[in-house]
Amino acid sequence: MADSSLREMTSHRRVKLGHLVAEFATPGIGHILKSAGCDFVFFDMEHSGFSMETVKSAIRYFEAAGLPAMVRVPSQDYHFIGRAMDMGVEGFIAPMVSNVDQVRHIVNSMKYHPAGNRGVALQIAHDRYRPGSVADKFKAANDRSTFFCLIETAEGVDNIDAIAGFDGVDCLWVGHFDLSVSLGVPGDFAHPTFATAMDKIIAAAKRHNKSLGRLVPNVQQGIDFNAEGFDFICYSGDVWVLHDALADAIGKLRDGCK
Repeated sequence: MADSSLREMTSHRRVKLGHLVAEFATPGIGHILKSAGCDFVFFDMEHSGFSMETVKSAIRYFEAAGLPAMVRVPSQDYHFIGRAMDMGVEGFIAPMVSNVDQVRHIVNSMKYHPAGNRGVALQIAHDRYRPGSVADKFKAANDRSTFFCLIETAEGVDNIDAIAGFDGVDCLWVGHFDLSVSLGVPGDFAHPTFATAMDKIIAAAKRHNKSLGRLVPNVQQGIDFNAEGFDFICYSGDVWVLHDALADAIGKLRDGCK
């Protein structure tokens, strides 16, 4: 990938490949993922228990590796949005985005004046502690911050056209498990109701020329979803990749050492 930022990545529909981190926020994690060929990392606070202090450290690891990071916070509260942006989060994700009012709140909380109402804190982590004029800092922060709008409710699907068309939404991200639950078909991704919802999301992304992303558990699903229009493909997560690789090797060793 030639792109150096998430905002640049959302400007085209070529495939971008990444990995979810929910367990191993270690100093080397950014360099490991970069060496493996990742274009981005999805860093998850919602299901990991990571604190904001952990996010602040992890963002420095990813910056050192030159790996753009999107961070999912646990809620849509300004307490999380503003602090995450101040810590230097480039790509922002919040759970259960279901209507335009929520989208407007998130964008207002992410962006500085005149694009939003984010509380001002300059020459800290998000601008790498550099001095500069207020106008330049506001513009740089607004240009850099990228909103990955997580669609994982039936209401979000109902409002998908308005959400996708909102200025400030850079990518529609499908939360497939929670979406299936909200639609009343938990885990049944082949159900017609789920398939219809996916079609609506894909169509809205194409209609409004927005990027489209989701997590995939295996390579073939990633290839298949890319063919349907998904350009951000997040392959599995750190816990599952380690578990599956280790279980496979241990199983083969146990069978062979008899």
